[in-house]
Amino acid sequence: MNKREVGAWQEQRVCEYLMEAGYKILEHNYRCRLGEIDIIARHKGYLVFVEVKYRKNEAEGTPEEAVNLRKQRKISKVAAWYMNEKGLDIYTPVRFDVAAATPEEIRIHENAFDYQYL
Repeated sequence: MNKREVGAWQEQRVCEYLMEAGYKILEHNYRCRLGEIDIIARHKGYLVFVEVKYRKNEAEGTPEEAVNLRKQRKISKVAAWYMNEKGLDIYTPVRFDVAAATPEEIRIHENAFDYQYL
């Protein structure tokens, strides 16, 4: 499998894991002119934007470490675009989760970061 195929497979694996955990998947690979969000879901009353990161090993760092401030800002911008596109207001409860996938496990970090302003 090439890198893109591995990424798509891992995102599907995470979607299944999230659904088993009670998430309702709304969008998968949502794209707009500002970028992409891997998974958008509803969970426990929140609109959840999920970033999926996969590492086959942690020699170059953990999957969580790949969601740096720059990536958080980009996800935040795309989330704001999505909310505007769907007519959701600023009072909509929002959460940013990170799904860290390795061959052995999937770790979900709920509310991994707050909205990052420009």
